Amino acid sequence: LPGGGEPVADGGVSSASCQLWMGAHPKGDAVIRDNRIPQQTLGQWIADNPGCLGAKVKDTFDGQLPFLFKVLSVNTALSIQAHPNKELAAKLHAQFPEHYPDTNHKPEMAIALTPFEGLCGFRPVEEIVSFLQTVPELRALIGDVAAEQLERSVSDDPRGVSAALRVCFTRMMKSEKKFFVDQLNMLVKRISQEAAEGKDTSGSNGDLLLRLHSQYPGDIGCFTIYFLNLVRLEPGEAMFLGANEPHAYLHGDCIECMACSDNTVRAGLTPKFIDVLTLCEMLNYTPAPSSSKIFPATQSQLDPSVYLYDPPVPDFTLMRIEIPSSIKLYLVSAVDSASILLVIQGMAVGTSTAAASEMTLRRGSVLFISANESISLHLSSPDGMLLFRACCLL
Repeated sequence: LPGGGEPVADGGVSSASCQLWMGAHPKGDAVIRDNRIPQQTLGQWIADNPGCLGAKVKDTFDGQLPFLFKVLSVNTALSIQAHPNKELAAKLHAQFPEHYPDTNHKPEMAIALTPFEGLCGFRPVEEIVSFLQTVPELRALIGDVAAEQLERSVSDDPRGVSAALRVCFTRMMKSEKKFFVDQLNMLVKRISQEAAEGKDTSGSNGDLLLRLHSQYPGDIGCFTIYFLNLVRLEPGEAMFLGANEPHAYLHGDCIECMACSDNTVRAGLTPKFIDVLTLCEMLNYTPAPSSSKIFPATQSQLDPSVYLYDPPVPDFTLMRIEIPSSIKLYLVSAVDSASILLVIQGMAVGTSTAAASEMTLRRGSVLFISANESISLHLSSPDGMLLFRACCLL
């Protein structure tokens, strides 16, 4: 690179203490730690060296790095939310720029680093109907007419199911605050008593309800557990969230990658701005089992150390690189895209044709790699290495 050395990026930390941002988003532009490089941030460096993106990426995304790479550590549930498609993002930004800061869509992927829990997508209708029958407080919020319509829809065509689901979810989310707080308090009291008596509360999703209520007392988001799938990921498993997919991250550590946007429509489990009407109108109301939400990785045929997560959007692709302890020299191969490399475990000395000096890489090191550049790693840790790499493979 001009000025010598691959810039080692220091991710911008967002206002929530649990997020590390790695990329060139204006709200968290990564800081370059290499003092031989005149630019202070990754965004400035890319603007001055647009060829680093790769020709296709530069042309397709107007000279911008198209993805934002994150590490997320979730101790308390994050908000019930969805991300708009490009058309809705442009509309929301024009109407409410203070809440929707850009015109881009925000598909995203989370890869678990530890056992990870999240809510994602609507449950199969049979499961929701079962909760309507075992959780009277939920049924009270929705009302018998809408509940019965959903119960009858089980044998309907998919459009009928989605329409009934939309009515039920919207009625719940728009219920009057005093009414839903009263119902929630009744539900929490009932489940707490049942748990104290040693009864099984799984029919009311009791454990999760009490946990969310302890974090967000009196929040309508507590009721969404009866509509949305609880997805559990083991380390290395992933979840992809396309436009309009309702979700909330509940607990655990993950790697996250998304289109370079900060557009989020929230409706619960948050003190931030909520936009219930927009959320209820935009959501994808297609029910599916929780198992269908786990996104598979494919092992590379060219390099068995690489596992590829390639979502159905052009903005980003993720790689999990597991270098076994038997390998002491490893080549991070060149791709026709700028990429960001994060070290999760292990140590190595990195060299490249672009770098003026060796780079010591250890847990937490973040490296920006220009398009068509490779990095040689001389491993010094006895247990191999675990790396994640974000790029854009058009």
